[in-house]
Amino acid sequence: MGSFSIWHWLIVLVIVVLVFGTKKLGNVGKDLGSAVKGFKEGMKNEEDTPKIAEKEVGGSRVFDNDASKDKR
Repeated sequence: MGSFSIWHWLIVLVIVVLVFGTKKLGNVGKDLGSAVKGFKEGMKNEEDTPKIAEKEVGGSRVFDNDASKDKR
């Protein structure tokens, strides 16, 4: 009684399709897929961008785009 069988899930799936329709569910699937693809591309681009160094000057934070430069 504690777990759902395959028949319970099939009934839930049929009700969801009847309530939302196949077109709307297809659009949700496409939107979700493009969001995941965009997230993966963003993570890949994050690895390609240079790191930004942060230092404190006079009590305020200053960001330097080139972390590999020699700081004096």
